[in-house]
Amino acid sequence: MKLRIEHGPFAAAVADAARALPARPPVPVLAALKLTAENDTLTAAGFDYEVSGQASAPADVTEPGTVLVSGRLLADITRILKGKQPIDLQLEGARLTLVSGPTRYTLHTLPLEEYPSLPKLAEPSGTLSGSELAEAVAQVSTAAGRDDTLPVLTGIQLDLCDGKLTLAATDRYRFAVRTLNWDAAEGTADAAKVLIPAKGLMDTVKMLTDADRISVTLPGLSGVLGLSAPSRATTMRAIDGELPKYREIWPKHDSFNATALIDTSELVAAVKRVALVAGRNQPIQLAFTDGSLSLQAGTADDAQAVDVLDAQFQAGEDFTIAFNPTFLLDGLTALAAPATAFWFTEKTKPALLTGADAGADISHLGIDDDALQYLLMPIRPSA
Repeated sequence: MKLRIEHGPFAAAVADAARALPARPPVPVLAALKLTAENDTLTAAGFDYEVSGQASAPADVTEPGTVLVSGRLLADITRILKGKQPIDLQLEGARLTLVSGPTRYTLHTLPLEEYPSLPKLAEPSGTLSGSELAEAVAQVSTAAGRDDTLPVLTGIQLDLCDGKLTLAATDRYRFAVRTLNWDAAEGTADAAKVLIPAKGLMDTVKMLTDADRISVTLPGLSGVLGLSAPSRATTMRAIDGELPKYREIWPKHDSFNATALIDTSELVAAVKRVALVAGRNQPIQLAFTDGSLSLQAGTADDAQAVDVLDAQFQAGEDFTIAFNPTFLLDGLTALAAPATAFWFTEKTKPALLTGADAGADISHLGIDDDALQYLLMPIRPSA
């Protein structure tokens, strides 16, 4: 192998492929990146049997070839190199030399025969926007569980139905759902469902954010999801199982008997102020009245805090409900909207949070079924 490549594209390709490297590789070879030079292209690939990542960049290839080198070390080297000088790579026996201007590295290589074969994908099932997918994954991952003893709840479910792709996640205390437009490939199924590890999906879609369109290969018998763009590709192994059927538990639009609309930044700041006195697992109480929202936390035997905000409120009578402050802040952050709408049925049943435009009027408020919806379970305050 012998080639010359520009620093910027090479560093980006290495960084993206390194997202697939395991934190604790079970065998040394899985800590390596596979570099393949051919057809004036250098491709970097990482794989840990669960997630794979491939990223390519144009290169002036003098001698084609393939080599395995330490992925973390190569990523650190390409990140720390300064200037815009091109990089020369050359394989000399069992060593790979990397030269950039006056800087030279000699890297140990690993045996290629020990590296597993990367997954091969079938034809794409459809395409969607790269930026929209990355945004949706970031939003719904907020609600994904972190307990590895309940693997199903650590995933993001992709549900293809009626020409749209819906992403959903839950940890049993909140449920986040976001729907995206989907351009199906000819001859593919119009319904499918797959559960993908949230952390892996979050990491890998970052390399595809800038792509106008992403090709999606839904799992078949292989149980592997594939995402690809012109110079980037990733695969992820699905989790066995599926999330609770959220469409059956989701409140109907005509079931809400109270609605509130509050400026998001003001609400976030107030929740953070009041939460300072909330002990572990203690909720924040939200009391809505005509024109205002009162937030309260703490107990009579300890510190207490009260804050009051302006709020639009529409209901037959005052309404009080309590939430875990961390889960509430997570939802407000994920919505990332100038204003937040709360949709209530009963104070003991989950509330629905949706985003709204600045200056929105509560009397003309509606729910966009494609935008992020965050369903949050209330907490019964202790006596």
